[in-house]
Amino acid sequence: MSTATLYGLGTAIPLLVGAAVGLRFDLPRTVLAALMAFGAGTMVAAVSTELFQPAFTSEGGLIAGSALMAGALVYVVADHLIENKLGAAALGWALMLGSLLDGIPENTALGVSLGGGGGVVLLVAVAVGNVPEAVAGAASMRKQPNFDVRRAMLLWTVTAVVLVLVVVAAHAAADNIPDRSIAVIQAFAGGATIAVLADSLMPEAYREGGWWVGLSTALGFLVAFALGG
Repeated sequence: MSTATLYGLGTAIPLLVGAAVGLRFDLPRTVLAALMAFGAGTMVAAVSTELFQPAFTSEGGLIAGSALMAGALVYVVADHLIENKLGAAALGWALMLGSLLDGIPENTALGVSLGGGGGVVLLVAVAVGNVPEAVAGAASMRKQPNFDVRRAMLLWTVTAVVLVLVVVAAHAAADNIPDRSIAVIQAFAGGATIAVLADSLMPEAYREGGWWVGLSTALGFLVAFALGG
């Protein structure tokens, strides 16, 4: 099995595990909050060290910043449309959407970075962040009328498969992707990730856990940053 496939599975399996847990079990609110906050911290590390910083260094503030804002805008608009359609049930779908919107460019960046031996921080951040994101999203889906656990799990499985294929395809095409395109993809992923954190993951973590979740967020950042050092 190729390295790219293993890295892809490293991001997808935590997503499926989180979705399965969220669909079938009621975790204590404090545990769920700690997981979400820790995952948010790892994602902050990924944005700062492996997504936006390389783009800013290579392409400058205008291009990198524009891509960052575009990623945030796409997620915010899509999240708003989902919320208007689903109301109180929107969080689960918003988090699954976030898994795709930030996961596709993140996993593209991950697949490309494998050729240079990088990607450790990004892999850790995505893997750890996917667990609470999926747990929270799947658990919220259970609150919908006419909820179907098999259909929900199928949707999360399709999402996971797509993310694996993205890593494999990006790694295979790495030599043909211009460096400037890679930088834009990374910055776009950073923007989508920031929007997911601000709109969905961190507010839900605070709502479920309260004031102390800031410590769990800081710990997640520290772990991911140290692993990539």
